[in-house]
Amino acid sequence: MENADKQPYKANNRGKNVIALEQGKIPPQAVEFEEAVLGAILIDNSAINQVIDILKPECFYKNEHTLIFETVKELFGNSEPVDILTVANDLRMKGKLKDIGGEYYLANLSQKVSSSAHSEFHARIIVQKHIQREMIRVAGTITEMAYDETTDVFNLLDIAEQELFEVAHGNVAKNYETAQDLVKEAIAKIEEISKQEGLSGVPSGFTKVDRVTAGWQPSDLIILAARPGMGKTAFVLSMARNMAIDHNRPVAVFSLEMASVQLITRLISGETGLSSEKLRKGTSDDHEWQQLLTKVKALEKAPLYIDDTPAISIFDLRAKCRRLVAQSNIQLIVIDYLQLMTAGGKSNGNREQEISTISRSLKSIAKELKVPVIALSQLSRAVETRGGNKRPLLSDLRESGAIEQDADIVSFIYRPEYYDITEWEDGSPSEGQAEFIIAKHRNGGLENVKLRFQGSMAKFSDLEETTDFEPQILESKMNNDSFLDDDNFDDRPF
Repeated sequence: MENADKQPYKANNRGKNVIALEQGKIPPQAVEFEEAVLGAILIDNSAINQVIDILKPECFYKNEHTLIFETVKELFGNSEPVDILTVANDLRMKGKLKDIGGEYYLANLSQKVSSSAHSEFHARIIVQKHIQREMIRVAGTITEMAYDETTDVFNLLDIAEQELFEVAHGNVAKNYETAQDLVKEAIAKIEEISKQEGLSGVPSGFTKVDRVTAGWQPSDLIILAARPGMGKTAFVLSMARNMAIDHNRPVAVFSLEMASVQLITRLISGETGLSSEKLRKGTSDDHEWQQLLTKVKALEKAPLYIDDTPAISIFDLRAKCRRLVAQSNIQLIVIDYLQLMTAGGKSNGNREQEISTISRSLKSIAKELKVPVIALSQLSRAVETRGGNKRPLLSDLRESGAIEQDADIVSFIYRPEYYDITEWEDGSPSEGQAEFIIAKHRNGGLENVKLRFQGSMAKFSDLEETTDFEPQILESKMNNDSFLDDDNFDDRPF
């Protein structure tokens, strides 16, 4: 046991606050296990392989042990032998041999154990003590900030969550899995999928889209891109409605441009059959009001969560998604739209690099939370300048090629009517129709799926789908509809 007058523990080498010894208490530590692990490494190199992915230098309580393990890790990384002589020589060259007690201390460590048995178990105990010390440090920092009246309480909450997340995920190494275990897991998943008639992911509610994708898959990043006015927001809202109401799957929508009430008004329009214009102006007749109050009940009960925080940063998004997944079992996350997000921290003025950071972070969030993330994205004006076929291409993705690289699926929305084109290539009428184009699919095939688009209600549905109400006739030029009316489409998020 260390003496009570030992120097206070320094959390790590990142300049964190030190842990004070309050009321004679000594921070949690396991010096005997630290000595056992380092001694095993010095006498048997196989011990390094057992602990190198578990331990970090800052996990050790004693400063001497931190210095020794840093040297061991450096020698191991350079494929050099690790023993008493090589470690002592490296420390001597750095001028740190006296700091650890000289060669005598290293020799004494090697006599603490007779073999490398149980080194992994000992290492995990060291990590547990380190986590306890980190928890004490975080709690002390948060307590101190909470007493400061000038502290922004919401900023404090974000700091607390970030610190705790770093403790939880920065100290738990992922164990390797054997092929045998993975094969069993894959077979179990295949059996489960067979019972769901081939739908392994979260259903979009669009029959042909689900047939191609087998549902949106956990951990996937799906990019949905289109020119302004094509109906990106309308598509994801229709999809969110299908998931939340028809399949009772909790969905989170982060709207960076439109207010949450505006989004709900759109959903009410699609659910009731009343035009967006009537709902906006409040000109509905008595029987239409009755229709609204009756049909909106299912929407009221839907597990749909909308956050309209403008210019949200990746850090804030990650924190909110974590809470939603933990509290409400969210199964799909929608971001509308990617270019309105910020990477957080100081901007270096390079927007393309910032978009790349956001794209990678969105993929990281999808993998961490094991839920599909759908991010809407703008397309460049190159689509408009092309003559003839206006279908978007992967090269049209705006501001960064990293979006295409990070995404598991890249899809586009294309409506010929937007360009005054009245027929598809096969000669069939294109009025009131749209095409969902899957241009990249990491784990499946590519396909173009035709959908019905009801402009007055900003609603997408299966092309063959029939509705309980008579859809209002679309005007020949969809870009003149009241809800799409804007002189500058590039400033619109949908």
